[in-house]
Amino acid sequence: MRWFVIYTLTDQQLWTGRVDDASNPAQFRFHQVVSVKDLDDLEAGYYRFGIIGFVSDEGVRRNKGRQGAAQGPDSIREQLAKLPYHLGEGITSVDTGNVHCEGRALEEAQVQLGQHTAHILNKHTTPIILGGGHETLYGHYLGVREYMGPDKTIGIINIDAHFDMRDDPEPSSGTMFKQILETDDQAGYLCLGIQEFGNTQALFTTARELGCDYILEQDIDANDYQDTFAMIDVFSKRHDAIIMTLCTDSIAAYAAPGVSAPSPLGLDPKTVKSLLTYVAGKRNVISFDISEVNPLVDESHKTVKLAANLVAETMRALHQ
Repeated sequence: MRWFVIYTLTDQQLWTGRVDDASNPAQFRFHQVVSVKDLDDLEAGYYRFGIIGFVSDEGVRRNKGRQGAAQGPDSIREQLAKLPYHLGEGITSVDTGNVHCEGRALEEAQVQLGQHTAHILNKHTTPIILGGGHETLYGHYLGVREYMGPDKTIGIINIDAHFDMRDDPEPSSGTMFKQILETDDQAGYLCLGIQEFGNTQALFTTARELGCDYILEQDIDANDYQDTFAMIDVFSKRHDAIIMTLCTDSIAAYAAPGVSAPSPLGLDPKTVKSLLTYVAGKRNVISFDISEVNPLVDESHKTVKLAANLVAETMRALHQ
């Protein structure tokens, strides 16, 4: 079987919805503001945000999770298109299409996602990456590293129930952070929302050995978030650039049932919103991805709608 990677433009029909007013920006929704363009047609400095999708289930398949996240990017777009655009008049956004992992060509697809991410950054535009399984993050990281060069420090802040530092024979949605920390001594990792019963003792040991900082799910909102925010502050100051990544299986299953590994004791959506907007307020945050949204197992579009709202909230916080 031949496995390959393809790049496609987004169907413009995904960016449709209600029109309250065709000329007053104060009444615009996302679909009235987001344009669809080929990556090669981006103008430097013109767009504030560049959306790109990573259509992949291969990392989840390798990690023995529920497949379906490959349908996440377009499903999130459909819901995001309907939301009011609160980023501000004149703040432009562009949709640059999808990188598709066909068959088992995961590593090749991650490299291509990295190249596209670096291209967006080189156009002075902030990448907003829609996964796909959480293997999306590795391609995201490759792009930021290419853009930043080998000597700059990169901090990755991950909202997740899992470390994703498995010692598996091939890369998957559960190995990315181990891959990064073992090969890049200029990278750091902070994970928010770790669940003790979502990770083996061996994974906690690996996290400590590789210098991972983390906060347990039950400790996130302790002391009115003061300890969590203080750790984010310290971590952010240690690095030249910060990558944000959200794995939606960190969110409680009642609010996010459509994920690879539902979490009965996950984070409340408002807690995740607070974390995202606080991190996004750091001036050295340069990119964001959301992963593991699985429309095939969603209930009444709960997870997809939540994901779209969290993307919109994060984009607004990044701009402010």
